[in-house]
Amino acid sequence: MTDVKVTYRYIFSIAAALMVTWIIHEFAHWLTGRILGYESVMRLNGTFYKEGENPSDIERTIVSAAGPIITIIQGYACFHLLKANEWKKHLYPFLFIPFFMRTVAGMMNAVNLNDEGRISNFLNLGTYTLSIIVCCFLFYLVFVVSKKHKLPWKFQAVTTLLVTLGTTAIIMVDNYFKFHIIG
Repeated sequence: MTDVKVTYRYIFSIAAALMVTWIIHEFAHWLTGRILGYESVMRLNGTFYKEGENPSDIERTIVSAAGPIITIIQGYACFHLLKANEWKKHLYPFLFIPFFMRTVAGMMNAVNLNDEGRISNFLNLGTYTLSIIVCCFLFYLVFVVSKKHKLPWKFQAVTTLLVTLGTTAIIMVDNYFKFHIIG
């Protein structure tokens, strides 16, 4: 039987997955910018170029792509671990959060362009095209694992609620404190 109890340990797994996912996502942006020769600052929920840095449109697009690529790789790797093996409840947030994160980022394109929105616009595909493709792909991964392990809707709902609260906390802390992790 699949263990779907929401324990303190599972909540900790969600918190850890949120921090790891966010940090490696932003680090991928920051590192790509540095590899291209630009000084930038990495915060918890964003990376930006230092004053005076002026990358080309293609370089900005490459930097924008780095975060989603690493997030998709994380989700895909966790998908294979969860699909191929027995149920590992504490690994599931590392699959679910990439889907949730890219979905929220896709919706935020309506307010402020995010990674996939900037890339889509650069490629003249329309603002939401890549967001929809990425979200559908990550949803498919979550769906397959959820079906394989017969995850009940209550477990999914509680996971979604906890991830929503954690995501909100990360964004609010970053917006309020604006501390630089790197740079």
